[in-house]
Amino acid sequence: MAVVEHAVAPAHQGPHPVDVRPPWRRLVPLSLQHLLVAYAGMATMPLLVGTALHLPEDRIRLLISANLLVSGVATVLQSLGFKWFGARLPIVMGSTFTAITPAILIGQEHGLAAVFGATVVSGLVTLAVAPWFGRCLHLFPPLVTGTVIAVIGFSLVPSAAGLIAGEGSDGSGGRGLALAAGTVLLVVVVERVAPPALARFSVLIAMAVGTVAALPLGLFDGSGVADARVVTAPDPTAFGAPTFVVPAIAAMLVVQLVNMVESVGDTLAVGQIVGRGDDAPTVVRALRADGAATVLSGALASFPIVTFGQSVGLVSVTRVKSRHVVALSGVLMVVLAFVPVLGAAVAAVPGPVLGGVSLVMFGTVGAVGLRILARADLTEPRNLLTVALAFALGMIPLGAPDFYAPLPSYVRTVLDSGIAITGIVAFLLNLLFHHTGAARLRKEPAR
Repeated sequence: MAVVEHAVAPAHQGPHPVDVRPPWRRLVPLSLQHLLVAYAGMATMPLLVGTALHLPEDRIRLLISANLLVSGVATVLQSLGFKWFGARLPIVMGSTFTAITPAILIGQEHGLAAVFGATVVSGLVTLAVAPWFGRCLHLFPPLVTGTVIAVIGFSLVPSAAGLIAGEGSDGSGGRGLALAAGTVLLVVVVERVAPPALARFSVLIAMAVGTVAALPLGLFDGSGVADARVVTAPDPTAFGAPTFVVPAIAAMLVVQLVNMVESVGDTLAVGQIVGRGDDAPTVVRALRADGAATVLSGALASFPIVTFGQSVGLVSVTRVKSRHVVALSGVLMVVLAFVPVLGAAVAAVPGPVLGGVSLVMFGTVGAVGLRILARADLTEPRNLLTVALAFALGMIPLGAPDFYAPLPSYVRTVLDSGIAITGIVAFLLNLLFHHTGAARLRKEPAR
């Protein structure tokens, strides 16, 4: 294998596309494209937690600013790398939706300081176990990672639909649907008819045109820009020093285990899309960046940090592989953390427009998962059973959100996450069928 790689990659060959920095005239809009796609997810986590805990608006804004700051720093670390940290791939980082319910429950019982303390501990644990995950990467073949990534993408589709339908409360549902459909259609048209250089901006073009189209439809609300402060600074002391409560830590460790499985899948997926980095050393560096960012996040009054599935979809759609593009988007996140008026401008993108784009992104993530899954031998009955059960059980929380309501809260922390169930079931069944007893003698499909 090494001989073949040397044959196709001679020493005089130019830098890998991942390492190429586009000229500024393309770098800035490409980075803005990543920022716009990811911003809603980054703001949603602290917004939902703060609202559920009945925090005043100024405290919720502090949570959002802290989240943007940590997400930006983590994105730069993950994409550019520093020594043993960072995958050095085009991966956006942000807070995870998996932690929403546990954070709310912990906050209601022990206060936000306990949430932040548990976040710090979960980050330290991630740092400690990252090398072990690297050594066990053979336990995450395409059968497992492809299934997990597919469910990550498809399970996020309802959140995109929620962005679209959110406009319907005032009777504008029909207009919102039309705007979302037009946004999706524009992405398709640009991808189909535009030259490759312009097609890379298909998502940004669709969002810009969709936002302009929202004006006559009455679906654009820019009041948040006028009300936002021009300059501010995150203030972690507003919530007190992190406290360390054992039940809170236990719940967050479960969340972090799910995050690590998701990060492994996303990192391998991006690595395969860009043609570099789908290996154990890269996964270990990615997880170390996750852990370091999560420790920093808890210290600065924010929540666990994980790879953003949107970045997988955007890299696949635009075919822009440069990690410098994503690194600049991380810098822009840091700027938004200190300049709320700019964040309000980004947040003014209408829900149907963002929802339409998200449908494309999340669907693409699911398709990437299916592409990886296709590398597994699905003619093997055991592999087919693994995929069937992982998908079926992973879809239950989406179709029946209250299915596990009678169970204790610490059990629901896992079971209410379709991604968690999918990852656990796929991992355990692959372990059972291919890595235990006589199954070890069976020849597994090549990775």
